[in-house]
Amino acid sequence: MPETTELIVGSQSWTLTVPGDRAVTVRRADVTAPAGSPQQLVQHALEKPFNFEPLRRALTPDDRVVIVIDPRLPHLTEMLAEVLRHVGSAGIAPAAITVVSPPNAPQTWIDELPDEFADVTAETHDPATEPKLMYVATTNSGRRVYLNRSVAEADFTIVLAGRRYDPHVGYAGAETALFPALSNEETRAAFLGEFTSSAPTGNRETEAAEVVWLLGTPFLIQVIEGAGDTIQDVVAGLFDSGVEGIRRQDARWRGAIEEEVDTVIASVSGEPGNVTFSDLAKAAATAARAVKKGGRIALLTTAAPDLGPGAELLRKLDGPAGAKKFLAREKPEDWAAASLWVYAAKSASLFLASGYPDAVAEELFATPIRTQSEAQRLIDTGGTVLLIPDAHKAMITVG
Repeated sequence: MPETTELIVGSQSWTLTVPGDRAVTVRRADVTAPAGSPQQLVQHALEKPFNFEPLRRALTPDDRVVIVIDPRLPHLTEMLAEVLRHVGSAGIAPAAITVVSPPNAPQTWIDELPDEFADVTAETHDPATEPKLMYVATTNSGRRVYLNRSVAEADFTIVLAGRRYDPHVGYAGAETALFPALSNEETRAAFLGEFTSSAPTGNRETEAAEVVWLLGTPFLIQVIEGAGDTIQDVVAGLFDSGVEGIRRQDARWRGAIEEEVDTVIASVSGEPGNVTFSDLAKAAATAARAVKKGGRIALLTTAAPDLGPGAELLRKLDGPAGAKKFLAREKPEDWAAASLWVYAAKSASLFLASGYPDAVAEELFATPIRTQSEAQRLIDTGGTVLLIPDAHKAMITVG
């Protein structure tokens, strides 16, 4: 029997049909519906943290509180407002709270907050200005750690961040929202050159985790995104809650297949303005780990995100051969994303449905496709087929 699946492509629904004898099933935990709204999930996590008491019991009315946020989270303002209300229930006034964003982050959340939080201070981290930084400690590897001064001097730090798979550190989340995101320019630049296309292991013995431990007892609110712009789960707590956050992230987004497939159809959901080229590259890399050498990858999105210097360099090349060395020599700021894209383009024939003009798709080593029927024709060509919804959030391994 043919299996019909609806993939969310951008904000559109594409219906694709795969013959049952060619459809590959991912071994993974059962996906359940979220247990509540984003606000309810945050509220529950704050009242019942992992191995800890309700957050308010760790606070006093005189505390100066810093909340570090992840601007890419859907429903950020709603969840942040819930955190602010909980902190306020400990007797802490909005004027004693500073919300810190990473460099160059959009600040739309400020205008969306309820009026009751008008006195909250908003700060965008500046990694280049020395007075805005503070030496915290030296890691076991000998790195001197400088962090945002407001964070380092706070009486209590709360981190509200999403858990994601990341080519730089494997598992990114509340720890990486602190370090290296809120470190100095030199450290941030060093991490741009440390990346891999391999699937992450469950190892949490990372430098980011070490820095969180050295910082003291920041309270981590880890958000696991669901399909599209939904929130699947929230886990909160102190340092040891990071392991639980990774477990829940893997339960939602990690899976395995028995053997590589002939064709992978990978979708990227979300409003076009919220999708980055890094998202597209991560989705392409997820597909590349699952496809046979020389197979087919169709990446489906409606977005046309801005291309960084690395992606623009790729457009000047005749093909992916040699691109890896070229990027290593130039070291663009989007080096990791451009390298993941090259990895996918070298692994399989790449097809791209996107908002880019056809010429741009072709310069990115992809054959442009535009319609659901074109994606269906790739499936009908034959061979085994794997569909990966929200491939930029997923991790699929073989074996």
